[in-house]
Amino acid sequence: MTGRIQHRETFLLNIAKQLGRSPKTELPRPTWQYQPQDRVLKDATKEELVAVLKKQCANIHTHIVISDTAKLSQDLQSVVDNYGGKSVITWKDERFKDYGLSQLMTEHWPQTNIELYEWNAQQQEENIRQAEKANIGITISEITLAESGTAVLFSSKDKGRSISFLPEKSIILIPKSTIVPRMTQAARWISEKIRRGEKIASCINFITGPSNSADIEMILIVGVHGPIQATYIVIEDR
Repeated sequence: MTGRIQHRETFLLNIAKQLGRSPKTELPRPTWQYQPQDRVLKDATKEELVAVLKKQCANIHTHIVISDTAKLSQDLQSVVDNYGGKSVITWKDERFKDYGLSQLMTEHWPQTNIELYEWNAQQQEENIRQAEKANIGITISEITLAESGTAVLFSSKDKGRSISFLPEKSIILIPKSTIVPRMTQAARWISEKIRRGEKIASCINFITGPSNSADIEMILIVGVHGPIQATYIVIEDR
């Protein structure tokens, strides 16, 4: 169900009137003299960013696989086998087909007793039930932060956020073309989409490896409130 904002202009006009000023419909963007955040990894190539991502994955307890479309099915199967197979839940996303994974998912997995469930926008309660019992959740990163090892997932009616939270293990496909230096570029990328009038997900998740918490005593515990294991599969897509 899509939410709607009603009487927004009337509401804002009333606030402006109470403050004794004209309503502002658009605020000027600030211009900064110095932007040190842009200097980090500024001239890094994609290969160098992949190297940074690999190094960071060791810090965030995340396995990383470097693949391409020719051997992606084989590499994905290897990770799924290593995670024990059993059951997998995925987004309903045409990119799985584009990456040549349809045969693996819809034909090979059922033959090897791996249960596959694809997110169904018409069955919300069943989606959650399937995500809760799934051994593995598979998603795709929209933009990936090399410095922190963070995958950015856009939720939608076909891309439930529960897939990256509820299953015991998480596999995130990372197109190499999506890798950027850090949060600076991700925030700018999202902002530019908004300015162009593109539809942006109402829920954007920045996920850095498996679930973990250090709490007050700063003793790291992995798998407290989400996947206990995570794998990134970087796909050479350009």
